[in-house]
Amino acid sequence: MKIGRRTFGGILAALAVILVTVGSVRAIEVGEPAPDFRLSSTFGTDISLSDFRGKKWVLLEFYGADFAPT
Repeated sequence: MKIGRRTFGGILAALAVILVTVGSVRAIEVGEPAPDFRLSSTFGTDISLSDFRGKKWVLLEFYGADFAPT
């Protein structure tokens, strides 16, 4: 399965929203694996972080300050 950068960026943005809205979120330490998640892709199928485990490198990048009031 091949996904584009834009799709993957949407997945990461949705993950950030989910992590912010879930009440039982705990801090993830440096080097700790990211928790698995499943989201709908723009192709109409579900995709999860575990789909890439052992197959591809995945970078999760968070921009907390981008949505903060200044």
